[in-house]
This record gives sequence, structure tokens and C-alpha cells, in this order.
Amino acid sequence: MLIGGAWVESESGARFDAESPATGETIGTVPDGTREDARRAIGAANDVWHGWAALSAFERAAALERVAALVEERREVLAHTLTLDQGKPLVAESYDEVDELAGYFRQAAAEATRLDGSMPPSVDASKRVLVYRVPRGVVGVITPWNWPYTMPAEVIAPALAAGNAVVWAAAPSTSVCAVALAECISDAGIPPGVLNLVTGPGAVVGDEIAASPGTSAIAFIGSIETGRRVAERAAGKALLLEMGGNGPFVILEDADVEAAARASLSAAFLCAGQSCTAGERFLVHERVHGEFVESLSAAIAREIRLGDPFDEQTTMGPLNNEAAAVKVDRHVADAVESGAEVLLGGARASGFPTALYYPATLLSEVRDEMEIAREETFGPVVPITRIGSDEEALAIANASPYGLLAAVWTRDLARGLRFAEGVRAGWVNVNESSNYWESHLPFGGRSGSRSGIGRVGGRHSLEVFTESKTVVVSLE
Repeated sequence: MLIGGAWVESESGARFDAESPATGETIGTVPDGTREDARRAIGAANDVWHGWAALSAFERAAALERVAALVEERREVLAHTLTLDQGKPLVAESYDEVDELAGYFRQAAAEATRLDGSMPPSVDASKRVLVYRVPRGVVGVITPWNWPYTMPAEVIAPALAAGNAVVWAAAPSTSVCAVALAECISDAGIPPGVLNLVTGPGAVVGDEIAASPGTSAIAFIGSIETGRRVAERAAGKALLLEMGGNGPFVILEDADVEAAARASLSAAFLCAGQSCTAGERFLVHERVHGEFVESLSAAIAREIRLGDPFDEQTTMGPLNNEAAAVKVDRHVADAVESGAEVLLGGARASGFPTALYYPATLLSEVRDEMEIAREETFGPVVPITRIGSDEEALAIANASPYGLLAAVWTRDLARGLRFAEGVRAGWVNVNESSNYWESHLPFGGRSGSRSGIGRVGGRHSLEVFTESKTVVVSLE
């Protein structure tokens, strides 16, 4: 773990094994952090953040540009580490994530130099008022295992760009990736203590970071249950919570069904379905249900290849961990027991080095009361529900406690826009995959939903990690 610019062991001396979901092999050991380790990291961050904040925005931007350049220089190693540690296919996904990682740091560097203020009028002609944004101090960051480079980067990069120091608790099952990213940031010359990485169980180190009076803001990306616990422990601090989704993927009767089927591949099978923006509920109009099932089945057979993630032909690798696989097992079994029909897949694949390989699965006749319809599955499953109208699709979508992202397919753009305006989601794609996003745009869950609060993306991230400061100057 990285504390105060030094790579150190846990104060307990304990370590835990990092196992590859792809091969089942132990790929390293990582310090098993404690609450005391988290406190040390928070102390180190508080010692140095004022100095980092005192640099000009252009100096901080230059430092983040160096991080991006080093990520690009280490692209091959970072991509291989990602495939080994997370399980996603090297050619189909890992290189792209590394490229996006570099992009996040470049984007944050640019946004840092555009963070401005205002000079509102005073009621007193002899006074001048300055309003500008200042860093919050030490930002605690708690991140998941599905995108172990880009999910941390979407909050760490803007937090650093804004002048904050960061204490980061990474998901244990992708700790090797976390160390590789932290090495890039440290080796790029970010001052010691500005970024600190504490590896270990989230319930211990993440909890300490969230609750500590030494952190002024918390950014969390992960499950709903953990996010709620983080929010409770971090009460009174600035919060950015990006949590789960159960994204409706709506196909109306006038849709381009073939195009919708192709887009469903990335919606359901990108990162083996382990994405908060995955299509989790496919609401298909009854008039095109058969055509969609036929088109999607053909597209899966033609384009989805489950296998060794280091094989160039593989498009989908294993699930990341046993808990994720058990959840997929449970959701599929509950759906089948309740009357859903398995059209493809439906059980873990055999003949692979681990039991985490799950094939592309297609379920039909899914109903609202099934777990797979109500919860986030986080696996490579397409659960199809028949609908009869726009109104029914909208009612189903808005009855969900989630509110992260939705997608709708129709040839009538006015109809698509009406759906987009009516659905309770923070982001809506019309005639595009649910897994389409652009990193500079605001992304996050609708207020009051289970999907979180706040927005990441471009300048919106920097606004979370800064606060307004008002200075009144008397000219007399």
C-alpha cells in the first residue's frame, strides 16, 4: 500500500492472496490493511494537501498530464494486469480501458485550468466581491472491481486536479490493478502523500476512510448496500455516490430490431454484464418480440465468444469473483422456477480453469415479481419482458427503485424523446446501447433513487470536489 509516498506493509504485517478469475492462480500478495493503516494514510494526506492546493491549476494539470503519459507508456503491462486480475478480455476490452484511463487524467488536467469564479456586485459601491472555488481538502475514494482503472480515475483525477489529496480504498479482488495504477500516479511525480492507497477489506479500511473526521468529502462507486453504509458513516461531508442500476432497455414496435439486437450485445455482455449501465431489463414490444429474440440469438452466436481472456478471439471473459457468480446463479434459478424460459445459456460453463465462466444467457417470459427483474444481476444475462405500449414500458421503468440509466429504441425520435423525458433516470440513450457513455458528460442517479447522488464527468466532477468561497474586499 502507498502511504505518504512510501510503499509500506500493513501495520498488522498481514497480507492476502490475489487470485486471477481467469486462471485461478495466485498472482500476488497484497497488504491486508487495517483501520490504523487508513488513519496513517489520512494523516499523510492532511499533512500535504495545502501545499498541493497552493500550486497553480496549470502546475497540477501538468502533473496529471505526466500521469496520462506514463499510463500510455505502460499500456501493455497495465492491460495484461487488468485481464489477469479482473478477467476482462485483453483485446476486446482491456486495452480500451487503459486508453480511457489516460483520457480521464488528460480530461481532468484540462478541466482544472477552466475552473473559474465570478465577481458579483456588492450593495456597497466601495466593496468588491470575489466568488471562486477551492478544494475541500482530503477526499476519501472507495471503488469497485468491475472497472478497476477507470472507475477510480473518474473521481481520483478530478479530485487531484482540483487541489485535493486523496486516500483510496480499492476493491480487494482487483488490488493488483489498484497497485499498478497507484504506481503510475506516484512515479509520475505527484508529491508524496497527495495520493494514498490502502488495500484491504472495504468494511474495515473503507469504513474508516468514510467515517474519519480527517476526510472532507467521500466518493463511492459500488453496491447499493455498501453505498448506504458509506453515506451513514460519512454524514455531514460532501458525498458523491454512484451505485447500482437496473437499466431498462426498451424496444418499441417501430424500432430497428436488427440494430437494437446488435446494441444489446454491448448492453448485456460488455465486462461480462458487470456494469452499472448494463441493460438489466429488456422490455420488448409484443409485436417484435419474436423478431428480436431471433436477431439477438443470431448475433450472440455470431459475435460473443466466451473463453480465455488472453485469446484474441475472446469477447467475454469470466465473472470477477464467486460472490458475483452466485448472484447470477440465484437470479437465473429464481426466474426459471417462476416460469421464465431459458433460450440460451442459463448455467455456469464447464471446461475452464475456474468456475467463474458464465455463458451469454437469454431468458424470455420474465415477469415483474422475479428477482432478476427487480434487482441488479451484474452478469451476462438478457431477461426479456413483453410489453404492449410505451405507457406500460414507462410504468415498469419508473416503478423501479433504481434511476441510473435507460435506453429506448424507436424510429420516431419525438416518441423516443417523450420517453426520455418521462423516464426516471439520470441518463437516457435513444437508439443506442445502455452501455454508451461519454466521460465528459454528467453521469449519475436520479435524486431519491437507489442509484446514488451527485454527478461525475468533466467539470461536474470538479464541482463535487470543490466548494465556493466568498471574499469581500473593502476599497476604503
